[in-house]
Amino acid sequence: MRSVTNLRSAGEGFVPPGAKDFVLPPIFDSIPWLTKPILLVALSVILVSVFFILSSRKAAMVPSKLQFAGEGVYGFIRNGMAKDVIGPEFMRFVPFLFTLFTFVLVNNWFAIVPMLQFPTFSRVGFAYALALITYVVYHSVGVKKQGLFGYIKGIAFMPGVPKPIYLLLTPIEIATFFIVRPFTLGLRLFANMFAGHLLLLVFFLGGEHLLQGVIGLKIVSPFAFIAGIGLTFFEFMVQCLQAYIFTLLSALYIAGSLADEH
Repeated sequence: MRSVTNLRSAGEGFVPPGAKDFVLPPIFDSIPWLTKPILLVALSVILVSVFFILSSRKAAMVPSKLQFAGEGVYGFIRNGMAKDVIGPEFMRFVPFLFTLFTFVLVNNWFAIVPMLQFPTFSRVGFAYALALITYVVYHSVGVKKQGLFGYIKGIAFMPGVPKPIYLLLTPIEIATFFIVRPFTLGLRLFANMFAGHLLLLVFFLGGEHLLQGVIGLKIVSPFAFIAGIGLTFFEFMVQCLQAYIFTLLSALYIAGSLADEH
């Protein structure tokens, strides 16, 4: 969270947090691209890799707690998402969906981890980079299975539709598959992480500011902190839900690309 010195200026009182608080300066002036979100992404890759390497290194018939946790996450993605959504060809997409879910989840959790307290995907570039990867995957899968012409034809001309309707339906379908889907996939993740963290900033920094005020405001300040703590638990649920939704939609898009008819 931002420094208390940024909360107020002389004679202006509390300055509410805004979009500027998500634009973080470089950690080193000589390396302008090395910012906190970049480090968090690298940290998430290390944490996820180490966790699942350790959980699977000494696999046994009677799993340890670590192995049980790792297998539980894997089984949730494999059976509860890839298998149920994609169908018979699901196994080759399990690594992608598994990586996607754990990567998004850990980066979302960073928003409520003390000393880190920043959701990586509150920076829109990261969310759209991930959406672009999904975009490339599900389109390449469709083109590989049906051929470029067959894939585009299946999107643009749905079977069983009266020909005059194509004048309206074809542009909508093309826009949906090639523009709307990746745009909304990234925007949904970004907007939820941005709004949730902004809300936490308002309550915690606002409560801190109230403590510096007159006695009446100091009495009210604990309520702001209590509300902030409650919202932290709510934000935790949102973070898990957004990781699930992002992965589920990716699986649905892949399943649609594999289908013979869109």
